[in-house]
Formats: sequence, C-alpha cells, structure tokens
Amino acid sequence: MAADFRSPDELTGLTVYDVAGDKIGGVEQIYLDDQSGKPEWATVKTGLFGSKETFVPLEGARREGDALHIPHAKELVKGAPRLDAEQHLDLVQEQELYEHYGLSRPGQASGAPGVGGNRPTMPLHGKAADTAGTRDAKSGSADADMRDTDGAKDTSGAGMYGGLAGSGTTAGAVGADTASGTRGAQGMTGRMGDEEIVRSEEQLRVGTEEHESGRAHLRKVVVTENVTTTVPVSHEEVHLVREPIKDGDRKAAGRTRIGEAETEVILHAEQAVVRKEAVAVERVHMETQKVTEQQEVSAELRKEQIEYDDGQSKQMRDEKKGPRH
Repeated sequence: MAADFRSPDELTGLTVYDVAGDKIGGVEQIYLDDQSGKPEWATVKTGLFGSKETFVPLEGARREGDALHIPHAKELVKGAPRLDAEQHLDLVQEQELYEHYGLSRPGQASGAPGVGGNRPTMPLHGKAADTAGTRDAKSGSADADMRDTDGAKDTSGAGMYGGLAGSGTTAGAVGADTASGTRGAQGMTGRMGDEEIVRSEEQLRVGTEEHESGRAHLRKVVVTENVTTTVPVSHEEVHLVREPIKDGDRKAAGRTRIGEAETEVILHAEQAVVRKEAVAVERVHMETQKVTEQQEVSAELRKEQIEYDDGQSKQMRDEKKGPRH
C-alpha cells in the first residue's frame, strides 16, 4: 500500500529525497490506484536532457514540509524504467516497475490480477489534469464502445490525476464516474527507456611546455700568435776627422817624434728588448634571448557518429546526412 496520501494536491511540486537524504528531483505527475483512488506512483524528472520522468513508488513514502522522502536509494530510482512526457504506461512497463523496486502488484497477494490494466493510457501533466482529466473522461466514455470491446469487463475506473500507474488502472478525471471502458487521451503505446545517448569526440588541445634543449658554456683558452713590429735602434760608427794643427798648437805641443801609436774608441749600439705584459682588454658574458617561431603540428582525432534505424528503411540513417547506403 502507498502512504496515506488522499489527494494528489498533497504531493504535486514536492522535492523527492532518497533514503539517505540525497535530493532526487521534483514531483511532476501523480498516478492514482484505480481501486483505492489514492496516489500510488509519482514521476520525478531526473534527466538533464528532454522531458524524461522516472517512476517512484509512494509505498512507504513520508512527507516532511515540502520534502517527500522515499525508502529507496537514488541510484535505484535513476535506474528505474523511464518514459518521456505524454507517453503511455502499459502492463509490461508497470510490471517492470514493481519488479525493479522489489514490490508486489496490488491484487497479486490475493491471487487476483490487475483490473483495467490491459489498456495503455496517456498521462496528463500536473495542474492541467483538473480540466483536461474531466474532458478526457467525457471523450473516453463516448468512444468506449469503439476503443474497448471488452469495456464491460473493466469494473474499475477511478480517476487519475496527472497520469496512470499501479496494477489495473485507467485514466480519467479525479472524481469522474467509474464507468467501464473509460480511458484518457489516446496515443501509441511503447516503453520509453534510457534512449538517450551521449556523443563524444576528440578535440585537439595544443599547448607548449618548456624543456631543456641544450647547455652553453663560457670558457677562455690561450692561443699563441706571432706579432711583428718595428722598433727604431741606433748605434755608433767611427769616422775619421782630420784637422790641421795651427802654429800656436804646434809650439805648445813641442817637439814630436815619428813613430807608431795606437788609441781606442768605444762604440755604442741600441738593441731591441722584448718584454711581455698581460693587460685586461675586454669583459665577455652570456645572456639568453627568446625567439618565437611558428611550428605546425598534426594529430588524428576520433569522433563518434550517431546512426539510427527507424525500422522502416533498410538503410542506416546518419543524424545529419540522412540515409547511408
């Protein structure tokens, strides 16, 4: 049995939390049980894309202010069978929900099958059910003969607010007559599960990183080279200079004798002298300079391509290019 919620208005707009207190999402639609007329299931929008809603059982749930706490884990709820808004819920889907949450269908304990659950129904959204549900109840009863040949066998038909779930349920307005064969808006049946798929592709991210490309050393070495230069040098040479002796000098010198004589003159000469001296001539140092140049890089990138088979064509269809041969 679901918690003692008597009206869908008590649940619409609440925020659902799991057994650990983690937020799951907001309540979107409420599904009533045909036999009791009480809320049996709620749908919670958890997906990031589209309008997918996940069914959450109200059995064991409790309300605290604007919060609705359910005795199930968030991962279990996310893994439950889901369907897009405005889609039908059939018996197979309903059974999958019960099995997913480990619950028993109402009526199975007593051996009775679900009532009225053999017809798919179109759920209504939130507050629009106040008017749309009544309109659908009238139109549903008008075409009951055409749509349901076994309508007389469906003795239930309690109204549904916002949609349909639970075993043996049919759509209608809250408080509408429980006429057999009553159903809500018409449409195609089909289980809508996790049909979304995320397409990924590789993108080129180009950057630079600095690494050591080499080392430069500054050193000095001694080299020897020949240097030639011209230096002026002088020397003394001997020249004969003859001067006649005057009479006065002759008298002063007295008498002279003829004989051999010798005298010596010292000669001088300059020589080039080499002397080396080390002197500082310049200062040398190293510095780095950044030079930027353009370099081309290339890489192979992979990407996923979405194809689908619509069941009507033997060709696979690309999402952008159309049929692919």
